Amino acid sequence: MGYPLPGAGYFELNRRMTNFAIELNGISKSFGPVQANKDIDLAVEAGTIHGIVGENGAGKSTLMSILYGFYVPDEGSINVFGEPLEFNSSQKAIEAGIGMVHQHFMLIPVFTVAENVALGHEPTKALGVIDLATARKNVIEISERFGFNVDPDALIEDLPVGVQQRVEIIKALSRDAKVLVLDEPTAVLTPQETDELMEIMRELAKSGTSIVFITHKLREVKAVADRITVIRLGKVVGTAKPEASTSELASLMVGREVMLTVNKEPATLGKVVLTVENVSVLDDRFQKAVNDVSFEVHEGEILALAGVQGNGQTELAEFLLGLRKPLGKEGKSSLSGKEITNASVRQSLESGMGFIPEDRKTDGLVSEFTVAENLMLNSSYKSRFTKGLNINFAARKQIANEVIQEFDVRTPSAETPAHKLSGGNQQKVVVARELSRKINLLIASQPTRGVDVGSIEFIHERIIAERDSGKAVILISTELDEVLALADRIAVMYRGKIVGVVDPSTSREDLGKLMAGVTL
Repeated sequence: MGYPLPGAGYFELNRRMTNFAIELNGISKSFGPVQANKDIDLAVEAGTIHGIVGENGAGKSTLMSILYGFYVPDEGSINVFGEPLEFNSSQKAIEAGIGMVHQHFMLIPVFTVAENVALGHEPTKALGVIDLATARKNVIEISERFGFNVDPDALIEDLPVGVQQRVEIIKALSRDAKVLVLDEPTAVLTPQETDELMEIMRELAKSGTSIVFITHKLREVKAVADRITVIRLGKVVGTAKPEASTSELASLMVGREVMLTVNKEPATLGKVVLTVENVSVLDDRFQKAVNDVSFEVHEGEILALAGVQGNGQTELAEFLLGLRKPLGKEGKSSLSGKEITNASVRQSLESGMGFIPEDRKTDGLVSEFTVAENLMLNSSYKSRFTKGLNINFAARKQIANEVIQEFDVRTPSAETPAHKLSGGNQQKVVVARELSRKINLLIASQPTRGVDVGSIEFIHERIIAERDSGKAVILISTELDEVLALADRIAVMYRGKIVGVVDPSTSREDLGKLMAGVTL
């Protein structure tokens, strides 16, 4: 039976009696045989920014989903400003003063800012007519108070992602959120937008709002958090002040020492491997996502295509693989001197292309297939995997075991279904499949998205090794740290165009300008 929710007056009284906005005590949660959280204690001081970091699958999101009422814990208790509460719905969490900004925004694109903010608790006039004037006023008041600079009448679909995120924060604050949970809030932001968000977080904390900041970006959590909690394998393994070194935090996250810097020699360029000329591509809505793009990639270099997600990088990668056709007759592409403009996916792969897709679960793996089956997905018809018209199961098992060992895939066996592996090991299966065959071009799209620090280290090393062996590499990443660490050249995309090609010594500020469409 849940605890009754106290009124606003009680919360005001109780805030004066406790230093903690949130206290989670002994929280445990299992999903079948998988224990996502184990006896977790977490206390967030009022008016502070509390960072939570951990590997992919460590239990961070499950814990916040319990706090926000998505899940009910198997064991443990939750105190909000000293009052024990039990949430079995997000509505109760909201009523208790908890707001959450999800990584994937929950906004209706064709609604205005005011309509989105009011949605679900609409102010009304006589006869139940929605009072949009009051909704607009609420947006303006919150926006002016925190310097958000958001137009209440703007359509969401017309706003940049950084402003859309501010709308999500305004939506939470309009519901009187005193605790704000931000789930990977910088994943879709430019460096300037990230800096602006951090300043907003600081202003919110000064005003008394308590913030829980979930992230995998250690540099950012160190820059803004007052306290950092590290979760590993569903347990709290340590808390730290932001003065802790990045390497110390990374070691806590993965349970071993991790190299966070990428060591590579200067590139030695060979002949041109890939040529792209005047390519334009439509997206799924038949809008021009890639607009007259041209570039070359050489042997022995990593060309990074950088930019905020949604500026044509995905569609360009899908064109190169053969999943999309170019618009018009002007666009052309060739690989090792052979035209692949209208090649099929198999023809592109047979031409020597390796492809790591941005979404491993949707495009990189068949989750119900075993590790061994996934490792042969794009080569199942080749002689090394076949015996006459049948699969050579003995050869497949031997090859799978060799690849598993070489790429350090942590799996009980080659016959384990892919969905039972951690995110990092699933990604290693995808990387291993592409790099264990003969290629001359690697396209790595978001290769470390949703991957733990230890797996990032390994994947980066393998990408550098491909470059050093003379392969051409295209890195598509929204992670600026990753781009700066790996790239030999950086091509920045904005609204389907390459707006600048720079070297990795370019400042973050200048890269951020290019990512926002400002030419240098």
